[in-house]
Amino acid sequence: EATSNVDTRTEKAIQDAMQRIMENRTSIIIAHRLSTIRDADLIVVMDHGEIVESGSHDALLSQKGKYYDLYMTQYAGFAT
Repeated sequence: EATSNVDTRTEKAIQDAMQRIMENRTSIIIAHRLSTIRDADLIVVMDHGEIVESGSHDALLSQKGKYYDLYMTQYAGFAT
């Protein structure tokens, strides 16, 4: 994961560069930081090797399932 051990400013720079590189391409991104995948067209959530949810960021949050739980854990105290 390209952004796992960097500060917020560097993470943003990496994400911006990735956006430019991935434009008009199909890309698979594996990430633990949800900020890395938030803008993806399709997010697939896996738990213990099984796909448990898929959808856009907003759709997954509205389902209040595994993605929602992960998001709330990472961003507790911050507005969505």
